[in-house]
Amino acid sequence: MRIVAQGSTSRANVRKTARRSLPALFYDLHDDFRAPGRWEPGDPRGLDDKVVGDVWMFTAGHPVAVDGPMRIPNEARMSPLDFSLAGAGLTPVVHPRVAAVFARLAPGDVQLLPVDIEGQREPYFLLVATRLIRCVDEAACVEAHRYGPGDGLPERVGQYRSVRGLRIDPTQVDRARVFRPWGWPVTLVVSEVVKEALEKEGVTGARFTPVTDTRH
Repeated sequence: MRIVAQGSTSRANVRKTARRSLPALFYDLHDDFRAPGRWEPGDPRGLDDKVVGDVWMFTAGHPVAVDGPMRIPNEARMSPLDFSLAGAGLTPVVHPRVAAVFARLAPGDVQLLPVDIEGQREPYFLLVATRLIRCVDEAACVEAHRYGPGDGLPERVGQYRSVRGLRIDPTQVDRARVFRPWGWPVTLVVSEVVKEALEKEGVTGARFTPVTDTRH
């Protein structure tokens, strides 16, 4: 006869319910300024050696169309890290094995555009997050200031002039695993699943900062 301790099943159910009730975890994926041998990639350029489009073109949170091949200058011939942010536009540049992680886990959330890096034989990729989601949790942020009508930038009214201690509302994200927050697209947000996969790969140059408020 099998004896089951009273309450064991209910405790297991409580643990499962607790896990389900926890908010999904998301992270700001940024480059690690402390990484040894960190290189300084510039903005992507075309065959005419001009910067491709607007410098924020690849970080605006929507798909992009590019005519012709692209390259990233590397005059010092330094070895690229697996993950870097390039130029003034902070465009993510990733190694092929990093691109493979995003292609596997978030194919509907990203574009992966081939780019040549001077001094490197294998092509790297520009990582473009194609989702822009209204999810900034202003109450949970340390500070969040919006542009107003008096700031002289009518096209930015309602967007964020500055955000400190970014926190997002995961209930607004739906099933996206990679995206940029509406109004503050300078931040590239990834899910815990993506974070753990990149860490398992031992990706160099990446750092993760939590953006999910877990206090409630």
